Amino acid sequence: MDVIAAPSPNFDDRPLGTPIDILLLHYTGMETGGAAVARLCDPESKVSAHYTVDEDGTVFAHVAEERRAWHAGNSFWAGERNVNARSIGIEIVNPGHEFGYRSFPDTQIEAVIELSRDIIKRQRIPAARVLGHSDVAPARKLDPGELFPWGKLALAGVGLWPQTRKHRLNVHFINGLRAFGYGVAPDVDVPADTVVEAFQRHFRPSQIDGQVDTECESILAALLREIDISA
Repeated sequence: MDVIAAPSPNFDDRPLGTPIDILLLHYTGMETGGAAVARLCDPESKVSAHYTVDEDGTVFAHVAEERRAWHAGNSFWAGERNVNARSIGIEIVNPGHEFGYRSFPDTQIEAVIELSRDIIKRQRIPAARVLGHSDVAPARKLDPGELFPWGKLALAGVGLWPQTRKHRLNVHFINGLRAFGYGVAPDVDVPADTVVEAFQRHFRPSQIDGQVDTECESILAALLREIDISA
């Protein structure tokens, strides 16, 4: 795919020997794509990502994949507190909840899928570690949000999506979230309902209320089975 170089100075070296095994998806949360790209390339901002995908499908490359971009912030997944160290970050242009959150255009999503599939193949990233910013930082972030088509991505080979809702969860829901990778107490100081909302925002976006119900339990059971964890 065609990629436009838009280098960012905001990066450093990954810790020696740290694998790249997370693909982290964000929305830009700014009024325009141009403003987002400019901020990611501004040394004063101290933020960056490896790529940005604009609404028309244009892909901008900011940081080489072997370098650590600064996109995840204070985050946690499956025991890892330095998510930046082992992740590739893709910013997806969308004004976000602050500036008029809206659906992602098909052309944009097609570009995200193509870029993501290339990264996943090259870096051998497991499907269960294709995540949203809200998954790794639920107390701070909502992106890419409830309108992001995770199911469509999964059908194209990017990430996980529950294929059935008939499984029964045989562990406490919070313990199941921890087994899947979410940060819950005592690992992180985030209220349980906030973590449940992050789970719902990704895997049950039709109802985000922080309340565990039988549908949530069935979805989590299916996801745990996908990664061969007994639930």
